[in-house]
Amino acid sequence: MRVSTRFSDAIHLLAFLKIYDQQHLTSDLIASSIETSPVVVRRLMGKLRQAGLIKTVPGSAQPTLAKPLDQISLLAIFYAVEGDKPLFSVDPKTNPDCIVGGNIQTVLRQYYQDAQTAAEARLAKTSLQDIVDNLLVEQAKKEALS
Repeated sequence: MRVSTRFSDAIHLLAFLKIYDQQHLTSDLIASSIETSPVVVRRLMGKLRQAGLIKTVPGSAQPTLAKPLDQISLLAIFYAVEGDKPLFSVDPKTNPDCIVGGNIQTVLRQYYQDAQTAAEARLAKTSLQDIVDNLLVEQAKKEALS
């Protein structure tokens, strides 16, 4: 099963909009950084626009952030691109006649819910500003070492 990268791609896209806000930003340019297709970028931008995280003008290639970085949480980005789907899912099809198969769903459900709650709380506390700041620190380290 392939894991979705929509969430990390959306964070990437938003950080790119901020860091390269003085450039002519097209879906082709953004896609070249994410290493995906411009179609995928446009789909992500549509979801981010619907969530009120970016502004776009039809026919114009210059998307912008709709809010300051510190007002965009990672949780808001997650909900924008993934909806409210759970981070973890329990296999609903197990053998009910087995000790493990007959009880695993009930046992895991609470652990998964606790993990989901903790992850959402952490994402809510982390802003896009945190991400951009860390990206710039990492770049500065690379430049200092070269």
